[in-house]
Amino acid sequence: MRMDEVGFPVAEKLLARFDLQLHKVPAGAAIPGSYWGDSEAGVIGNAVYARDDTPLHSLLHEACHLIVLPLERRLAVHTNATDSIEEEDATCYLQIVLADELPGVGRARLMADMDAWGYSFRLGSSRAWFEHDATEAQAFLRARGLL
Repeated sequence: MRMDEVGFPVAEKLLARFDLQLHKVPAGAAIPGSYWGDSEAGVIGNAVYARDDTPLHSLLHEACHLIVLPLERRLAVHTNATDSIEEEDATCYLQIVLADELPGVGRARLMADMDAWGYSFRLGSSRAWFEHDATEAQAFLRARGLL
């Protein structure tokens, strides 16, 4: 699922709850702060950048990287949010949870897209990880008031 299917206003409203700004990048232009390049979302400080062809899972993933960080660290982010496995796991978990708040998306669709893109989990799928192996991610998010 790509951003043009979800719509920028819906995603913008969700990200604003976490004091993040969503910036729409023109078609064909390079996405500022994109770690993976191509159509993948980018992050710089409190801003998330995406185009119409940006995969929704990418937008949510990069936004969640910022959401799980304390404000003082968030403001210093440019392209690569973290090297922490704990934060990466929390990011993956939160992006699945937040997918339920987007009309026409939901966690099942997002997890299918994550698997198709190539996210890897030791239990073999994002669903198996989310349902059976994400206790540390849940604890991390609860400790920060995000669950």
